[in-house]
Amino acid sequence: MTDDKDKNGEGGVPLEPFPTHRPESPFPPLYESLPEPRPAPPPEPEVVLPPVTNPNVPPDPPSDWIQSADAHDLAVTHAPTRENALLALGRFAFPPGPPPDDEGLAARDRRWTTRVILTATVFLLIFNAVSPLNWSRQQVPGWLPQTVERLSGVWVEQLALMRADDPRQGLRDMWNAARDARFIGQEPAPARDDEPAAG
Repeated sequence: MTDDKDKNGEGGVPLEPFPTHRPESPFPPLYESLPEPRPAPPPEPEVVLPPVTNPNVPPDPPSDWIQSADAHDLAVTHAPTRENALLALGRFAFPPGPPPDDEGLAARDRRWTTRVILTATVFLLIFNAVSPLNWSRQQVPGWLPQTVERLSGVWVEQLALMRADDPRQGLRDMWNAARDARFIGQEPAPARDDEPAAG
């Protein structure tokens, strides 16, 4: 096998790795392909229209705006509204007193607490009057439990005439009925102490 040799007796591979002559590139630089920039047109003169004057409309007053003024420093006044006549009469008949001091606040808090305790006590004595009676029956016999039991018995009997104990008794009956409910085939619920046994 023989290799092709040139006139110098060497192979056909050129001595230089890259050719020195570069042909024209088919992709010219971008700036060469862009058109010449056009000069900017001169700005058009601003047209100022003369002010339209109407003889029937008065001209605007000269501006009194102060550049250094701060709108937040100005006092804001709202338009006065008509006060309710009943509130005005109440303020005239019962003028508000001076604000209370610490002792006045403490006295007001004590009055409020006392009213709440009294209201809750009266409510419980009317609609839950059997609680003292049940409590006295659970205590060791003595003068105080017996006295509470007798007073509570009389009180419960008097309230029963006004049917004030019906809401509590209705809720108790509902609870007992739900507790004594049984599935089919179960034994009946045992008799309670507060009702006679069936027989």
